[in-house]
Amino acid sequence: MAKKKTITLLSWNVNGIRAISNKGFTEWLKKERPDILCLQETKAALDQVPKDIMALEGYNKVFALGERKGYSGVGLLSTMAPRKIATDIGSKACDGEGRIIRADYDDFILFNVYFPNGNASAERLQYKLDFYKDFLKHVNALVRKGNNIVFCGDVNTAHTEIDLARPKENEDVSGFLPVERAWIDKVVADGFVDTFRMFTKEGAHYSWWDYKTRARERNVGWRIDYIFVNEAFKNNIRSAFIMYDIQGSDHCPIG
Repeated sequence: MAKKKTITLLSWNVNGIRAISNKGFTEWLKKERPDILCLQETKAALDQVPKDIMALEGYNKVFALGERKGYSGVGLLSTMAPRKIATDIGSKACDGEGRIIRADYDDFILFNVYFPNGNASAERLQYKLDFYKDFLKHVNALVRKGNNIVFCGDVNTAHTEIDLARPKENEDVSGFLPVERAWIDKVVADGFVDTFRMFTKEGAHYSWWDYKTRARERNVGWRIDYIFVNEAFKNNIRSAFIMYDIQGSDHCPIG
């Protein structure tokens, strides 16, 4: 039997694909050559994606943007042509803001997700929780049907105290509220595995730093970007990592 090819999957909240295209993005991508690159917070419709990115050879490209222009948005660049693509899951809470791309491959279904931020208001926090609930219900149903699931992206919540530099100071801040963290507890309880924690158990590993306070220079950050897989698929994971040194956004890529 032929040995299966190792696939490199990267995920990155770029905080604006037009902005990052001016910061060496295509040069970085050509150097890394991931098989799959999931982008979040692209803030661009298809006709607004920079030409140098659309001209990249060897990648199938899919972008989704919600009804509100210049807001949210996700993108998928893949060297492998998905068998199926979708940008919604049939949920009122999850669809409409351009936050999801589903790509079906031979061995797994991939979800690239930009989960909501709950900081703005009580209404947005509730929207985030509704999104969480409906998304998990959807992927759980797919696993029950025998599918392997990989979901990745900016989850906008740090799971445990070791996933942010200052847990005590942020106990009452959206992104570390007990109700938000409880959802990740449920993700794990339902049989999904945080791939980074398969290989790295200690703290001080973050994927987002506040721009305004220059927190990255002091590594005062949060790990809010994740790649999860269902339990039955976890033995296919060879490594998981955070690309701390990659600049251009307030997030860095994970893989």
